[in-house]
Amino acid sequence: MSAKPKVKVATIWLGGCSGCHMSFLDLDERLVELTKLIELTASPITDIKEIPEVDVGIVEGCVNNNEEEQHLKELRSRCKILLALGDCAITGNVPALRNQFTLQSVLARGYVETESTQMGVVPNDPVLPRLCSKARPIQEVVQVDGHIPGCPPDADAIWYALTELLA
Repeated sequence: MSAKPKVKVATIWLGGCSGCHMSFLDLDERLVELTKLIELTASPITDIKEIPEVDVGIVEGCVNNNEEEQHLKELRSRCKILLALGDCAITGNVPALRNQFTLQSVLARGYVETESTQMGVVPNDPVLPRLCSKARPIQEVVQVDGHIPGCPPDADAIWYALTELLA
């Protein structure tokens, strides 16, 4: 009798505060229990950049730039189920506060008008990701199959959602 294959999971972290990532790590020893059920194929924990085909994708943060948008679309195309983790992924939350201003005014405030940067100009290096005109929750870019709300979501809520999904 062969063992049941593990569910393949990939997570990505887009623009946000990292609180969701910390709540995920707050699962502590329950993370070890999850390893019996899942194979974590890509995540900020593993620092694997290329996303293989997976059963479940988990996204935290919202889309702020062109690289994040492409990364999100890549995950969506390679997973069967996509979960939005936290309020930034669901509503845009804190990163979306910039949406009430024009992108140019936000960049000017951050690079030109702020004394602490010493730059005096908005960087225009082609290597830097291009900010989107608005920060967007992930469901504005790709189809989302489920949401785990909270800022950040409680570790118990993450645990419950994951174990129910895996069951």
